[in-house]
Amino acid sequence: MRLLLDTSAYSGFMRGNLKIKTYIQEAEIISVNAVVLGELRAGFLHGKKREKNEELLRRFLLSPRTHVLPVEEETADRYAVIMNALWTLGKPIPTNDIWIAATAMQFGLEILTMDVHFQYVPQVLVHHITSE
Repeated sequence: MRLLLDTSAYSGFMRGNLKIKTYIQEAEIISVNAVVLGELRAGFLHGKKREKNEELLRRFLLSPRTHVLPVEEETADRYAVIMNALWTLGKPIPTNDIWIAATAMQFGLEILTMDVHFQYVPQVLVHHITSE
């Protein structure tokens, strides 16, 4: 299994969500994109445990199974396809999540998330985890 974590999945993992931990342990590849990193670091800046959270993220990213993926022109093309499909369905989702879905589509990854709205994106496979 090749996963792309969204921000909620990384946060759930750090809070000890057992279902997310199982998915991550079983994954061949674990990816995040620059959008997820931006969301996480914005949260760290806003929170009270910035240094600790940055250190935990740094260690997480050091794993040989973990990859940071870029957002590039091909990602933008996938973004446009997903955005158009969501407009057609009348199911808007947050813009950053469209970028995450576009990255999953581009690299053939399955999204691991706690956000239900990814299920509106027909172009990607989604593992929706509920909180415990």
